[in-house]
Formats: sequence, structure tokens, C-alpha cells
Amino acid sequence: MFEPVLLKNVAAPDSHLLSTYEAGGGYQALAKALREYTPDEVVNLVKQSNLRGRGGAGFPTGMKWSFVPKQVDKPKYLCCNADEGEPGTFKDRIIMERDPHQLIEGLAVSAYAIGAKTAYVYIRGEYVTAIRRLEQAIAEAHEKGYLGTGILGSNFDFAVHIHCGAGAYICGEETAMLESLEGKRAQPRLKPPFPAVAGLYASPTVINNVETLACVPHIVARGADWFRGIGPDKSPGPKLYCLSGQVRKPGLYELPMGIPLRELVEEHAGGALPGRKIKAVIPGGVSAPVIPEHGLDVRMDFDSLAAAGSMLGSAGVIVIDDSTCMVKVATRIIEFFHHESCGKCTPCREGLNWVVKVLRRVEGGDGAPGDLEQLEMLCKGIFGNTFCALGDGAAMGLRAALAHFRDEFVAHVEERRCPFH
Repeated sequence: MFEPVLLKNVAAPDSHLLSTYEAGGGYQALAKALREYTPDEVVNLVKQSNLRGRGGAGFPTGMKWSFVPKQVDKPKYLCCNADEGEPGTFKDRIIMERDPHQLIEGLAVSAYAIGAKTAYVYIRGEYVTAIRRLEQAIAEAHEKGYLGTGILGSNFDFAVHIHCGAGAYICGEETAMLESLEGKRAQPRLKPPFPAVAGLYASPTVINNVETLACVPHIVARGADWFRGIGPDKSPGPKLYCLSGQVRKPGLYELPMGIPLRELVEEHAGGALPGRKIKAVIPGGVSAPVIPEHGLDVRMDFDSLAAAGSMLGSAGVIVIDDSTCMVKVATRIIEFFHHESCGKCTPCREGLNWVVKVLRRVEGGDGAPGDLEQLEMLCKGIFGNTFCALGDGAAMGLRAALAHFRDEFVAHVEERRCPFH
């Protein structure tokens, strides 16, 4: 039986308070790191754990930390990407609302490892409760000596600042987030240089997701071997899965990385709604290509989903049943990406505008012969030709919908109506 790690405190009364967190062993990992490990040893411990970033890309966390230059004449920064804007994703909000000290301890240990004295939590502005809880938790941590100067009697100084976003999805892209933090228009930067070398204010910067940072204290407390013992070797550890859509028991589930998607949807989330059948699942937020029902035996880890033509992404699992038109689903998703495109890259800005027009025409029964081929051509022109992954996500998702459910698109064009109405 899997015991929750990241969500172990969230159901407790007053789970957001420091007293509750301390009662469950909170901040002992920070004390252990400061007492027993050098910063380099913490980096190596996280490397050995094989922790991979939980924000979408799955890059090895310890390796990312090791890219930070050792000797520089500039301050180093740690940034927490809490701008959770991916439709279908709500895991980070739960951590920040119900167990904010877990994030703060993760920030402190991570900052100690990379040599940063300052961290910024870039949080989605709509997360009003999470912002309030984080502000309260930071004040509590300062009062007890877990933040500030000379933390727990060491020579480690560390402060955490909250920066509220203003609703732009593009700020979830790490370099666009840095631009926003600097007071500029949020648009992705050309890389290299990478943030670890020249990030916030052109200084070495590490950017990690909320869930990634929350894993760090547990690795320090229990060891790399313990972490690697959960899930597959190349993608180990506990994982938060967000279940939504047409499913009996939507919600946030913590289970091992690598669980079969079918087990997650049918056993843990209760399967399809009464009288319906599962038609498809989007496994990682709307950026992830859809998987048809016959592919649901794929395992929920980075490598398995990539091999299946999709991706784990944010693990925002959206269930779609047989009452839903996939043309409508594809159109709504592309409309989202079109609306959230920052406009910097011509293929994304102009390409998505064109895709939306064609898709709306097809969905509305006004499609013409050649429209589907035109959509495929547009996806080819967008994919791989933009500064960030927003355009890629839109193109991959539409390509998958066209490949797996082409008959529905054809019906809209040839019959000039939606077969589900």
C-alpha cells in the first residue's frame, strides 16, 4: 500500500500552520542538511535520487543545480514556478494552500545547495488563498528561525519573496517568468545563455516547480535510495496526478510515478460516468497529445508516455467520454493557445491564428475539402520553429487529435454537421 508523501499533511486540521508541519517532522530535513551536508553533497544526493522536474519537461533536478557556476561575482537566485496555468492542473495549488511549509522547506534546502540567499515564488495571481497562506507561512518561518539570517545557528542566510502573476499563461515558461519578474513584458528568451548561468538580473538562477521543490526535503530526510525505490528507475518518486473531466471521482491523487494510466483512471478515479465509455484521455494538461482508449495501458512516466507519442507534462489528466466531439475538444484547446500566445514568434502568432479560423470553420459545419490537410501543414510549420514550447504543445495536440479521431473531422467536413449533436 502506497503511503502518501507530498500529501500526507493536507487532510489534517490546520495543515497550513507551522505547528502542524513541525509535529509531522517538518524542517528536520533543513536542520539535517545544514548540520550534516555541504551544499555540494546535497546536490549530489538529489542527483543520486534521479528526481526529475515535475513542471513538465522532466529534466534531472540535481543536474540542473550542478550547472550553476561555483565562483561568480553576482548573487545566485532560486525561483519557484508556481504560475500553474495549464488547464487541467491544480496540484501545486493544493500544496501551497494546505502545506505551504513543505514548499518553504524545499526552497530553503534547495537554496542552500546552490548557494542562493534569495528565492522568488512566482505564483498565479488567481490563487488568492494560496498567496495568503504562503505569506502567513513565510512570516511563521521567519519567527521560528527557519528563514532569515543565521538559520538554525548556521551561517546560511535565506529570504523568500512572493511575486503575483497577472494571468498570462506564457509566464509558466521559465525565461518569460524571469522577464516578468524583472518588470518586463513576459516573452521567452533565446537560449543559450541558460538561466543557470544568466537568469534573473543576468545572474545564475535555478527555476524549479512547486512539486519538484516539495520532493527535496523528503530526499534529504529519507535518502536517495528510498526515493529511487518508488516507481521506475529512470523516473522515480511519488507523483501528483490531477484527475478531471468526465470521470466519477475527479481530484488530486498521489501515487508512484509509472502507474498505468488505465489503473489511475478506472480504479482510483472510478472510471467513466454512468452509462458512458471512456473515449480518450489527455495525460499531461492540454499541451499533451491525446491518447485514445486502446492506449490507456501506458505507464505514467516521462519515458513511457514519450514512447507512446504523448508526454507526462504537468500530469493534468483530462478524461473524455464517448459523448464528446473531438473536433470541439481540439478547437477549444487551440483557442486557448491562440489566446495565450505572447506573439513573439511568427509561426506561433500567425500560425495559431490561421489554425483557429480553419478549426472553427470545420467545427461549425462550413469546412471545405483540403481543410484537414491544411491543418496538418500548419502544424508542421509551427512545430519546432518557436522560442518556447507553447506552439509545439498546440501543434502536437492537434496532430494527435487528427491522427486518432480523423473520422470525426471528416464527418464535420463531408456531412457539414457535428455527428454528436
